[in-house]
Amino acid sequence: MTTPGGPCATEQVDAVSTLVGRAPQYLLWYQDFASAPPEDELCAVQRLGAVPVITWEPWTSADRGPATMRRLVSGALDEYVHKWATALRNWQLPVYLRFAHEFNGDWYPWSPAGGTPPDVHQSAWRRIHDICSDAAATNVRWMWCADAGGPHQKPLTDWHPGDEFVDCFALDGYNWGTTQHCSSWREAEHIFNCALTQTLRLADGRPVLISEVGCAESGGSKPNWITSFVDYVRRHPDVAGFIWFDHDKETDWRIGSTPQAAAAMRSALRGPR
Repeated sequence: MTTPGGPCATEQVDAVSTLVGRAPQYLLWYQDFASAPPEDELCAVQRLGAVPVITWEPWTSADRGPATMRRLVSGALDEYVHKWATALRNWQLPVYLRFAHEFNGDWYPWSPAGGTPPDVHQSAWRRIHDICSDAAATNVRWMWCADAGGPHQKPLTDWHPGDEFVDCFALDGYNWGTTQHCSSWREAEHIFNCALTQTLRLADGRPVLISEVGCAESGGSKPNWITSFVDYVRRHPDVAGFIWFDHDKETDWRIGSTPQAAAAMRSALRGPR
């Protein structure tokens, strides 16, 4: 799961765990390129008995443009990346690093629409990967994450940095319902099928995860959608699991947005993997 306060806000994690009757296997949170290495967050995840998934976003609050990606490629941020690599290595336990996610959308500066073409994304990915390798951060698992839900024009292979640079694959996808003027209610197969087919081909047996998923309330039955989504994941044994986006952000994505939605998730998770 991912919650607004991140893994250090243990009361949020505990509240969702109580709601669904299960502790999370994965805890995901977000850090930008002004953030110090996540030592406190990693310790909190360890105490909670989960696997850490760090979404490392190449921007800062002062610069929301594509400059950070280009500075990465030029080597201007090597020292900063090395500090992160050293801290992750010293933690020793496995940690998933989800760098520059949803690169094939049009809402982040590390996408073509934001000013970062695929070749620059690939170069930045390879550079930080090499810095971590040079620092012997062998416990870092590189998670390459595309957006599944949008009407994308380019194949995902355009962004793939190469098999030797990726350990696992991920997809993000949301049912926006009728919360946006151009959105409609969409079932899981309509959101994920196309991107999942491409991703499984690229993964070639390596792990695949749905690393962000959520459902709006407007436009259909969220409890029914949750039930059918969990069943969708079960029908795809190549998908290792999912991380629910438990945030009240653009809309109320939370599992507990209504008692009925929470009950649906609790019931769905009781079934077999």
